[in-house]
Amino acid sequence: MVAGRILPLPAVGTEAGLFSWSFNNSWIDTYAALTVPFMGSAFSIFLLRQFFIGIPNELWDAARIDGAGHLRFLIQIVLPISRAPLMTITLLTFIASWNSFLWPLIVTNSQRLRPITVGLYNFSDEAGTRTHLLMAGALITIAPIIVLYLFTQKTFTEGIATTGLKG
Repeated sequence: MVAGRILPLPAVGTEAGLFSWSFNNSWIDTYAALTVPFMGSAFSIFLLRQFFIGIPNELWDAARIDGAGHLRFLIQIVLPISRAPLMTITLLTFIASWNSFLWPLIVTNSQRLRPITVGLYNFSDEAGTRTHLLMAGALITIAPIIVLYLFTQKTFTEGIATTGLKG
């Protein structure tokens, strides 16, 4: 027997655990079940932690001398310089949720809530795959990702350009 599709076991285990959690909370067939699981990830925490560790302590000292408290330091200093990692997390989270297939298939019952990736699956059936329709749908599917990347590209390049600067 040859598997038609190979899924990483942690992904299936995570989605099975999320399903039992969402089922107990009556989130089946809701927008919350499609969005909330993608709002936090270990990669996001790791990326922001590594970025925040790299912020020099001299910035905090200078802010304290100027009379800034913790909240003002966070809002006026840390958030503006962390635009690049926040945009990276936003883009990668959007791509992960936009391209998800198995999770929306598990938590949705109605066609109106299913994303386009699940809809593309309907172009394959017992009679074969309608490749021309599948490719047109894939092109439409990737368009929002490209548009979002074009809007965030400037922030990425600014973050890369200012990473190695001292001053």
